[in-house]
Amino acid sequence: MRHWISLPRVEGVASRQAHADLPSGTFERELGKEGFYGPSTQMYHRHPPTAWTSFEGPLRPRAFDTRRLTGATLSPWDATPLLGNEHLRVRHWRTARAMDHLVRNSDGDELLFIHEGDAHLYCDYGHLDIREGDYVVLPRGTMWRVDPRTPLSALLIEATNDSYGLPDKGIAGQHAVFDAAALDAPRIDDAFRSQDPGGDWRIVIKRRGQLSTQGFSFNPLDATGWHGTLMPVRLNWRAIRPLMSHRAHLPPSAHTTFVSGRFVVCTFCPRPLESDPGALKVPFFHNNDDYDEVIFYHAGEFFSRDNIHPGMMTLHPSGFTHGPHPKALRAGAHGARTETNEVAVMIDARDALDVAPLPEGVEWTGYVDSWRSA
Repeated sequence: MRHWISLPRVEGVASRQAHADLPSGTFERELGKEGFYGPSTQMYHRHPPTAWTSFEGPLRPRAFDTRRLTGATLSPWDATPLLGNEHLRVRHWRTARAMDHLVRNSDGDELLFIHEGDAHLYCDYGHLDIREGDYVVLPRGTMWRVDPRTPLSALLIEATNDSYGLPDKGIAGQHAVFDAAALDAPRIDDAFRSQDPGGDWRIVIKRRGQLSTQGFSFNPLDATGWHGTLMPVRLNWRAIRPLMSHRAHLPPSAHTTFVSGRFVVCTFCPRPLESDPGALKVPFFHNNDDYDEVIFYHAGEFFSRDNIHPGMMTLHPSGFTHGPHPKALRAGAHGARTETNEVAVMIDARDALDVAPLPEGVEWTGYVDSWRSA
């Protein structure tokens, strides 16, 4: 455990409570360590910290539209790479036909987020029905395949050389955000037992980014039963009950869903906005100087962003202040909305992310200028 230098102070004209009762005519900016988990300071400014008139160089906010990635592939190993580093790989996969082979990720746990469609998922442990809005955690080494009922669009998030776990819920208690009883596991049911057992099957294994293939004269998904504590799990965002505070805006860390060693996955779900007259109603400006922040927009209206639609993804690399767009800031100040209806997946990565080469038109290059109307 790191012992941070801690000397709490209040200097000048400032609020005594973060994210509430801001001095008149000021804009709050949070400077923090370790994302939202370490020490922080709230700074109060006369101008919005994102009111830049120019932004040059490689460090900038970026946005991508995955709806423009239209090609469907049979295997997740042919999914389109989006972002990655040594500890995390994010890919986008479209598929419409039943896989004729099995896959196994030997590089790390895989997290699927189903953006569109529904399917049967078959794996070592049995059968799962998966649908829009589902997270599916597949432990490293799990054999699996999907059989879509409708075309499937999914975000694949690999915890490279690592595993997924649940966050420490602290004083909120173990049943907060979602009860572990809401997690579903595969079943050895009639659908699993009635898979075609005959013919030749392949397992395509990914290890250190390279593919190897094993051949079998039978379907290797032939388990008759199992017991234990290691298994895939499914969680739909609709089972998440977000932490809320009517008197102060909570940081994204309050919405953490899964954790790995070098990144976290959070889920933003519909919720009432803060009702206290002095509380911020929109995300606060902040320097996330230790983490790169990625948000995948799944459904609804994204009240802190302009010109963002479902299927888009934003990247805010560490090193500059970011926060709500000007229109959202004005709407929050005037109390124009009382609740959110957005659903989004956020990834906070401790190590810098590299953007993969993408087809022309996928990146919205004007995103950096979308704050300039303040």
